[in-house]
Formats: sequence, structure tokens, C-alpha cells
Amino acid sequence: MKTFLRLAGLTRPFAWWMLLAALIGFATIGSGIGLLMASAWLITTAALMPALSALQIGITGVRFFGISRGVIRYAERLISHNTTFRILTRLRVWFYDAVEPLAPARLASYRSADLLKRIVDDIQSLENIYARVLSPPVTAALVTLLMWLVVGHWSLAAAEGVLASQLVAGLAVPLLTARLAAGTARGITTLQGEQQVLAVDMVQGMSELRVFGMVGDYAERLREAEAKKLALQKRAALIEGLHESLTGLAMNGAVIWILFSMTPMVQSGAISPITLASVVFGVMASFEAFLPLTGSVQNIEADVRAGDRLFEIIDAKPEVVPPAKPEAFPKRTDIEVSNLAFTYPGSDRPALDGVSFSVPQGGRTAIVGPSGAGKSTITSLMVRFWNPAQGEISIGGMNIDKLDPEALRRNIAVVSQRTYLFGQTIRENLLLAAPEATDEQLRRALTLSGLGELQSRLDDWAGQHGMNLSGGERQRLAVARMILQDAPVIVLDEATANLDALTEEALLDTLDHTSKGKTVLAITHNLHRMERYDEVVVLHQGKVIERGSHETLLKSDGFYAGMWRLQHGQG
Repeated sequence: MKTFLRLAGLTRPFAWWMLLAALIGFATIGSGIGLLMASAWLITTAALMPALSALQIGITGVRFFGISRGVIRYAERLISHNTTFRILTRLRVWFYDAVEPLAPARLASYRSADLLKRIVDDIQSLENIYARVLSPPVTAALVTLLMWLVVGHWSLAAAEGVLASQLVAGLAVPLLTARLAAGTARGITTLQGEQQVLAVDMVQGMSELRVFGMVGDYAERLREAEAKKLALQKRAALIEGLHESLTGLAMNGAVIWILFSMTPMVQSGAISPITLASVVFGVMASFEAFLPLTGSVQNIEADVRAGDRLFEIIDAKPEVVPPAKPEAFPKRTDIEVSNLAFTYPGSDRPALDGVSFSVPQGGRTAIVGPSGAGKSTITSLMVRFWNPAQGEISIGGMNIDKLDPEALRRNIAVVSQRTYLFGQTIRENLLLAAPEATDEQLRRALTLSGLGELQSRLDDWAGQHGMNLSGGERQRLAVARMILQDAPVIVLDEATANLDALTEEALLDTLDHTSKGKTVLAITHNLHRMERYDEVVVLHQGKVIERGSHETLLKSDGFYAGMWRLQHGQG
């Protein structure tokens, strides 16, 4: 119930629109009731073969209610869909605003396909919170009141019987079918999430699945999930059919009760047979309002499940919270790292343990070490994806936790080994770094990064994850972004990893040329052209074990010298 109330609270800004749509929905069903009552009156009166003038009221009523039902139905659909789209827009913006501060730290434990389902499908399913959960009970309640007044005008006893039948259709039947369907909507949602995860893994890992002969296994898991989902959907359809049947029985009960209670009135002359026929048809039409109620109850379960999945994410406390009054980014860009310590959640081994080093303004420092030494963790802490458990990082003498994280990231250009390119054009991928950049600036950045041949291909599609470009081109595109960003601090996080020797050599020349005058922190395990750095800091198991210039470290014949000899075939 708490989740449902939170979800309903998100629709509060649209309460008046929702009420208006519910009222128009009530007017639509009311027009249907009037249409059937007027039709019954017209047919039964016409059977007595009166003068044509005596039928004019009925003919006018049929025309009025027939036309008004169509017009009001259109207005109801227009307003309800407009309200639903407004609510969905608010939900998507609300969720994005809530989840953006959580990335990447708090989202690292979620699989991408699962996150995609939450962002797209779970939010999409919440459109039911208005259209199929909140609105139908309001409309049904108003119709119940209307029929109490209409039937009660002629017979209070008949109105009581109709009320009892409508309470059965509006409360007992939905509660019964909801009990029978308990867990169905939740199970369907869970299986859909499982299918999405399997499908994404299968598509993205198709090459590996083919190599190891596991395509059939994944396909079988997809078939099993689909079979289970179909079974639950059949169960839901059967329960929905049961609800319609029970609602029909309740309607028949109301008709029988009206005939039982009002026939003596016809016999006594208190009311005419024509009136009885009109009341019966009106009551039958009123039960249209109760058909959506089972869906309303069942959708509550699906909406609560979707809400739980969304609130599970957004209720997480952000790892990094901007300061209330952030300081301006300092003009000096010397970096000081003091006694830095950090352990990833779920791990008992520190990624960094008491790490200290400094980079003077305009200087070049390399952080080296074997895989798992904690090098890339420094990058994550530098751009405040995480907060250190101990110690601090300062730029220009100012602790970075006093800076706005967004301002900090705008002033630190990161070129990593995992350059992500969106499935858009080359131009759009470049404009991420400088949204206001002109075509001339884009071409200049491509030229400086060694991608002059792409100058005429700005509007070419880069491919999903940049697959239309080679690995070297993707890395150079990251350098082009760095040039466009024009940040005073540059972090090169394994920027030349996985490249062939010639491409690596050319890329290093490009980086040397484009980073002149900037403060550079290079993180690498590949000890190539290390003499270009003012200082080399050696990490091992999260600790600084050596530091000094390339020549000094070679002469000391320690861990670094051993790594260098091993990589250069002298070990």
C-alpha cells in the first residue's frame, strides 16, 4: 500500500485533469444508459402504434444520447490519453532526475538489460495507475449513485436490489478475481525481465555463444521463460473471462430483482410497462462501468511491482552529493593526492590503501602497475564517481569535494580504454564534448587527432558502440573529444590499451601534441615511452611501492624495472 500511495502521489499535479476525465467517462456511460432507456421507451411505445407525434420525445432522446455518447467518448479518450501522456512524461523525468546522481556507483550492481526494463517497461506500465486503477472506481461509484437515484425514483426496494448487485460487481467480484490472480502480474513482470536480460546477453554475446556452442542453451532458456509467461497470461485471461461472467450474473440478478419488485407496481397501475422496460435496459447498460474493475485490481499488483523496482533504485542514497555552496573551479591545476584509501562495496580487499602523489601544474605523471593494482580506481575518484573512504584529492589546493561534481568533470578530460560511442552519427558523438562546437571546430579536432579522413563523414553513422569504426579510430575519436572539451586537466586511463604497436605509437604522438601545457595524469600498465613523464608512480595491491623518474626507477632495479624488462624482452 505504501508503494501504491507513493505512485498515486506522483499523479497529484494532474488530479483535476484526472477528475475531469473520470467525470467525462461517467458522462459517456450515462449517455449509454440514456440511449438504452430512450430506445426501450421508443420501441415499446411504438409497439402500441400511437401517433407519430407521440414518439418524437423518444426519437429525439435516441438521437441526442446516440450523438452525445460518441462525442463524449471522443472527449473522454482525448482527455484521458492526454492526461496519461502527461503523467508518463512526469514519471520519466522524475525517474531520470532521481537516477542520474546514482550513476555509475549505485547502478554498477544492476545488469544493463534489467535497468533498461525498469527505465522503459516499468515506467510505461505505470500509465495504468490512472487509466486502469484510479479512474474506473470513480466512474463506477458515480454510476452507482446515478442508478440509485434513477431506480429509486420509482421504487426504493428495486434500487436496493440494484445497489446490492452493483456492490457485488464492484467489490466482491474484483476482490475474488484479484485473489485468484494473486502473483500473476508479478510473475509476468519477473519473466519479462528475465527474457529481456537473456535476449540482450544473447545478442551482445552471440560470437562467444557460437564459439562455445551455447546458442541452443540460451535459446532454450528463452523458450522456457516464454512458456512460463504464456501460462501466466492464459491464467490472467481466464480470470478476466470469469470476471466478465460474474459481472454478467450480477447484472442478471439486478434485472430479476427489478422485475420481481416492480412487476406488482405495473399490475397495480403505479407505473407503466414502458417505464419498467426502460428501467431494466438502463440498469443493464449501467454494468458497463463495472467491467474494468477487475483489471483495476489486477493492475494494482503490476503497478506496485513496477513501483517497487523503481523505488529500489531511486531510494538508494547517491554516492556523491554536491556541496550546498560549491566553490569555483580553481585556476591552478596542480594535483595533490594524500593518503587515499578506497574499498569497493562487497569487497574486503582495499582497491587503494594510503596512496599519495602529486602532479605539478602542466606536469606529466604516470601511474603504473599490474592489472588490479587500483590504477583505474584513481580515475573514478578523480571525477567523483566514488568518494574515498580516507584521504583527499586536491586540485589547485582545493579539495575536490568542495567543487560541484559537474563543474569538476567539465574541467577534467578523460580518455579511457573503453571509449563509448553512441549509435548516432560521428558528429553527434563529437558534440557530446562540446555541444556548441561548429563544423570547423569538429574538423580541426579530427585533424589533430589523426582522423582527417573523417572530416567529410561527420554525418556517417558510427554504428552501435561505434562498430563501424576500427579500434584505433574509436580511440582517436576519444582524443578528438578531449580536444573539443579543452579541459585544463587530462586523465589518460589505459588510453592505448588493446591497440597494435603502430596505432599505439601514432596515438601517443597525438596525445603528446594535443596535451601540451596541460596537467596530465596517465594510467597504464604498458611501459612504453615512459621517459616522456616527469614522474612515475608504481602501484601494487593498492599501495605505492615506488616513485621517481623512468631512469631513476630503472637504476633502482626494483618492481618497476622488473616490469619494464619483462615487457621489453629483457627479463
